[in-house]
Amino acid sequence: MKKSLVLLGAVLLSASLAGCGSSGAKEEASKIVVAASPTPHGEVVKHAAEEMKKKGYDVEVKIVNDYKVPNKLLDEGDVDANLFQHIPYLNAEKKTHHYKIEEVGKVFTTPMGVYSKKYKKLDEIPDGAEIFVSSNPAEEGRFLSFFVNEGVIKLKDGVKIEDAKFRDIVENKKNLKFNNKQSAEFLPKTYKNGEGAAVIMNSNYAIDNGIIPHKDAIALEDESSPFANILAVQEGHKNDKKFQDLIKVLQSQDMKEYITKEFGQDVIPYGGGKEK
Repeated sequence: MKKSLVLLGAVLLSASLAGCGSSGAKEEASKIVVAASPTPHGEVVKHAAEEMKKKGYDVEVKIVNDYKVPNKLLDEGDVDANLFQHIPYLNAEKKTHHYKIEEVGKVFTTPMGVYSKKYKKLDEIPDGAEIFVSSNPAEEGRFLSFFVNEGVIKLKDGVKIEDAKFRDIVENKKNLKFNNKQSAEFLPKTYKNGEGAAVIMNSNYAIDNGIIPHKDAIALEDESSPFANILAVQEGHKNDKKFQDLIKVLQSQDMKEYITKEFGQDVIPYGGGKEK
């Protein structure tokens, strides 16, 4: 009889532990920690978290205001996903750091803009002018695109604008000088101080510093830009159900309407605000 009771107790304990393990695994599967830049990235993820909660997910936003940190966190498994970068930047990071990270899908574009306290149009920028840009090499083609489109700068044949580097310039009609010694977060201050002829910066940094891109920029990217920000995860996981559910919410019509309402022309939702 005692032996039977001991055996029964062991079975019940085993069942109890199995139940705990199942509950823990379920909780782990429903939890998604996303590293994101503050605005608009973090705000967009927070809005998505509300809809994801209805689907049984707990989405947590980890705000990171440093471009070098989110991919490191993701690669090391400290977060489940990130939202802050475009494909050219991710490719550069993978090449440099050998990160095992992949794109799930595009979410929105934070338009790059040219800002100036001295000139009202791009073609007013004079010969030999100094243009302040960030120290991010993955953005060099993006900086150059404004002047390539104006016909001021010409690149080597066959070089795509998203892959272009300063070294690919074969013609610089105005002998423009690009100062890339600052990190992106310092550029709003450089602009406000009126340094150089112009400053090129991303709209998320502009917005964070009280600058209104569609009003203050003398040139601004539109929805044709190839630099859309993406949701990224560790390689081999982009098709995981929880990430597919998340990208659907991030690309939904509700999200497009939220982005347009909150950020107007300064953030372009994937698909240009139209149902895809």
